[in-house]
Amino acid sequence: MSESVIINEDGNLEIGGCDLVKLAQQYDTPLNILDEEHIRNKCRKYRRILEQYYPTTELAYAGKAFLSTTICKIVEEEGLFLDVVSEGELFTAVQAGFPGDKLLFHGNNKTSRELEYALDCNVGRIVVDSFLELELIEKLAQKKSTRVQIYFRVKPGIEAHTHKYILTGQEDSKFGFSLRQDDIMKAVNFAIKSSYIDLQGLHCHIGSQINESKPYRLAAKTMMELLISIQKIYNYSISELDLGGGMGIKYRSDDSKLDIDSLMNEISQLILDMAKDSKIELPKLIFEPGRSIIGEAGVMLYRVGVIKEIPGIRNYVSVDGGMSDNIRPALYGAEYSAVVANKANYPHNNSYTVVGKICESGDVLLQNIDLVDNLTPGDLLTVFSCGAYTYSMSSNYNRLPKPAVVLVNQGQADLIVRRESLEDVIQNDLIPERFRRN
Repeated sequence: MSESVIINEDGNLEIGGCDLVKLAQQYDTPLNILDEEHIRNKCRKYRRILEQYYPTTELAYAGKAFLSTTICKIVEEEGLFLDVVSEGELFTAVQAGFPGDKLLFHGNNKTSRELEYALDCNVGRIVVDSFLELELIEKLAQKKSTRVQIYFRVKPGIEAHTHKYILTGQEDSKFGFSLRQDDIMKAVNFAIKSSYIDLQGLHCHIGSQINESKPYRLAAKTMMELLISIQKIYNYSISELDLGGGMGIKYRSDDSKLDIDSLMNEISQLILDMAKDSKIELPKLIFEPGRSIIGEAGVMLYRVGVIKEIPGIRNYVSVDGGMSDNIRPALYGAEYSAVVANKANYPHNNSYTVVGKICESGDVLLQNIDLVDNLTPGDLLTVFSCGAYTYSMSSNYNRLPKPAVVLVNQGQADLIVRRESLEDVIQNDLIPERFRRN
């Protein structure tokens, strides 16, 4: 969780100098709260560590974790690149005034419209995922008489220990070019010969919420071997190596946490040694953290409603949100820690299962978690480490409006995403004229 989380003199939970009880009064619930200082400190820590171990590096924030125009501003101010994966994320960045040359455009099935929009926005790097996309980019670049800088996404065949839904670097994956069957070499040969494509780098991403360094070392070694092979076979120097993100965070106190300092040291030394032994030019090293920058910066604040005690079975507590604002428990079996914000200094010894208000039995946010004995309707439940993949994966299931997002910093709270209204929920609905006749 954020370092700024404390229990104040009123016995209430506080984050970024803001009392959560007062935030609930001002902005209502459910409420997603982000600690700006934590986000900035994480950005600076990553940059400091990278610069300590490797001579030429860049850091890109993975926007899919959570993106808004304000987050784009913070990322830009901290000197990071931005990784976007859709036309919508790209549009968000453009509207925020984010520099086009510091954008990396990912995606396994980019449409012609998306790619043309990316070229019009002067996106710095397009991360190419397939041969079809490569040919499409060349046609668009030729049409616009421009030269496009690209990376190739490669699946290095690494099995990271994480949930199968967020495992992306293995051979059986929808993402990237295969190292088998010479798929990547055919793409490299095409790019090198093209007058409209500038192959700048190689990219891989082995998965998300990874808490061990070994998969990263294996991926770095595999990617460097590919880079060296391209140099030898084509006499072509790949200038940038992007090893993606996926660094895990702590959701519960007993979770293991990846040592970023040690990881960057190991990977940097491996690449430095391999480049030296092979006598090739040292590539610029890029990482794309998302969750590990913003995940622990956020909390979700819910209001307690119905409490049902089923003797000998379990105690249910219902809150005013659920899987519509945090799908991760239902989708991945994700676990969190939580505290009752307005009774933060009370003992949390009574076991509850926290459920949402969605009409699904699977709408369970927290299983068997200890909360206060005197839990009552109206209490405020704080769920920690909700900065990443909560709002960004939210939906209007059951026609629930999406929650507001507030940024806090040293006692100041700013609304950065307004709460949806009921009118927002139906704003795209249309009734054909034939239904209006009666």
